[in-house]
Amino acid sequence: MSQLTHYTTNFEKRIFPITLVSDQVSNAPNIGSLFRICDAFGVEKIIFCGDNIPVFGRRMTKTSRATEKVVPFEITTDIHAVVSKLKDHGYTIISLEITENSQSIHTIDFSKYEKIALVIGDENFGVNPETIYESDVVMHIDMFGQNSSMNVVQATNIVLYEITRQHLVAK
Repeated sequence: MSQLTHYTTNFEKRIFPITLVSDQVSNAPNIGSLFRICDAFGVEKIIFCGDNIPVFGRRMTKTSRATEKVVPFEITTDIHAVVSKLKDHGYTIISLEITENSQSIHTIDFSKYEKIALVIGDENFGVNPETIYESDVVMHIDMFGQNSSMNVVQATNIVLYEITRQHLVAK
């Protein structure tokens, strides 16, 4: 059995109606990894919100492996304007954050949402409280160790896997 390459896999290329909204994620390797997983999971677009977002540069491009050239993206400062615009265009705003009222990822039927805007937060402070308030759904990933958080990219991987899995099963 031989290992397949990027050019010999038989994965179906798809774009899902998912926009990733990044709230102040500013670590260059994390941004590169977000491009890479958004390409892998067929995310239609990334919107980076905040100041001084290092979308270009050697540290980011080393991690992204050129996926920043194929995943559409934009950079803006005002996440609230982004959330409002996405809502106006029929997106369900789902924030990934642990709160008193957040739902476990295991309890959410993502297939019922036609278009999803997945909001992820700053590496240190998470999604800002105003954006959590503006969200239609706030969810968390159940964890079973002593730590109550994980790297934003790892968490985004888990959520995008589950959203796309449910959308494929529902077809």
